[in-house]
Amino acid sequence: MTIIGAWMLFFYTSYCNLTAVQGASIIGAARVADAICSLLMGSLTDNFYKTKLGKRFGRRHFFLLIGSPLMLLYITLWIAGMNYWYYFATYMIFEVISSAMMIPYETLPNEMTDDYNERTKLSSARMFISAGATFLATFIPGQLFAILGQNSPVPFLVNGTMFAIIFVIGVYVCYAVTWEKPVTPEMAAELEKDAVNRGSVGQRVWGLLKDYGSTLRIKSFRKHLLIYLFSFTGKDTFNTVFAYFCIYCLGLSATVAANMLSLSLIGLVVTIVAGFAMVKYGPKFLYTTGYGLMLLMLIAYYICFQLHITHHIILILFFISLVYQIGRATLEFTPWNVFPFIPDLDEIVTKRRRAGIFAAVMSFTRKSTVAVATIAVGFVLDGSHFVKNATSEPIAAQHAIANILLFGTGGLIVLALLVALTFKLNKQSHAIVLGEIDRLRQGGSKKDVDPKVAQIVKDLTGVDYDKVWPENQ
Repeated sequence: MTIIGAWMLFFYTSYCNLTAVQGASIIGAARVADAICSLLMGSLTDNFYKTKLGKRFGRRHFFLLIGSPLMLLYITLWIAGMNYWYYFATYMIFEVISSAMMIPYETLPNEMTDDYNERTKLSSARMFISAGATFLATFIPGQLFAILGQNSPVPFLVNGTMFAIIFVIGVYVCYAVTWEKPVTPEMAAELEKDAVNRGSVGQRVWGLLKDYGSTLRIKSFRKHLLIYLFSFTGKDTFNTVFAYFCIYCLGLSATVAANMLSLSLIGLVVTIVAGFAMVKYGPKFLYTTGYGLMLLMLIAYYICFQLHITHHIILILFFISLVYQIGRATLEFTPWNVFPFIPDLDEIVTKRRRAGIFAAVMSFTRKSTVAVATIAVGFVLDGSHFVKNATSEPIAAQHAIANILLFGTGGLIVLALLVALTFKLNKQSHAIVLGEIDRLRQGGSKKDVDPKVAQIVKDLTGVDYDKVWPENQ
């Protein structure tokens, strides 16, 4: 998805004879389908144990097993010279297959261990490797441009083939070496009870939608969701337009654009440092630091364009991009380290553990907003008289690209920052909530609550203390 975000729209407009709007419509429509598939897959994989295939291969692992060879379909995305409907179909199919595989995959930390510390280690290790993978996904295309030429679609096809093979191997290794909990009679009974309570298909769908909607009752989750959506959509907007900015606004090559994106390698270091900062200073510090760095560097990019800087431009761009990638890595690290705390806030309100539902809501809304952002970029480019396959672009198109970079990306980051400044969940406040959950679970009376604890619970959940931990459940 890093490669798709950085190069897919550029590939469509440069080598596939598509307009920016056509290319964006393909990506946008597929993301909407992906978002819907994410919701459906949550219930499907939970109940897949009832089937012969689920019993034989595992309700999660079956989808990894069939997903492994299907990753080769990634190659079909990068074949140049086809028509609109070919690209629409291939991208839609790949996006849905990817989603159908990723939802079961994301349950594995919960399946493999019940220990919180072990789950944290699994997530941290995954994020560290992810930072390395992001580097490869941005570095390798640049090297292929340098070797095979940047005015040919061949580097994209070679890159797609290489990564498709990596995907096949990676997914199969994941299938082979991970495990999942067996479905115990108690778990099966609970799932059956849930299914019966929801009645007909229509009632079950309505019940599922009500569950998803109820997550927004938690105040901290509403803020967390806004921070996540604004910042990640801003990051995606930057990735979509950055190649255009380097090539058409600064007069540089696609190789330079790829090399600047490959500075994401700094994310390996940032992940480690941010882990310590998360414990010592909390998420608000990481949000403000990461977003602040990104905003300053977006302004620096814009100044380079407006002042037509050419002297030492590669060196200047290297410094700006390196600092930007530090901010971006912090942006990506923080929300998924905050997320494990959110279900605890829901538990004190509902007495339920619903981490899967919260994850599904995050995935659905995130993919939906990315679709809107991608389509918006396409419309802005076409509206500014962007010329596909041109060696240079009109001044209006150049300014539109630069404005998307600064005001599109920057505007979304500013919105995320404003919400982050009001975010109160941290290690200390979370510990207080956990302590109160333990007290109530052990039979403690709500009437005996410390007033300060009651206020913290209300501040984090948005629910009056007298309405949390319902006694009739």
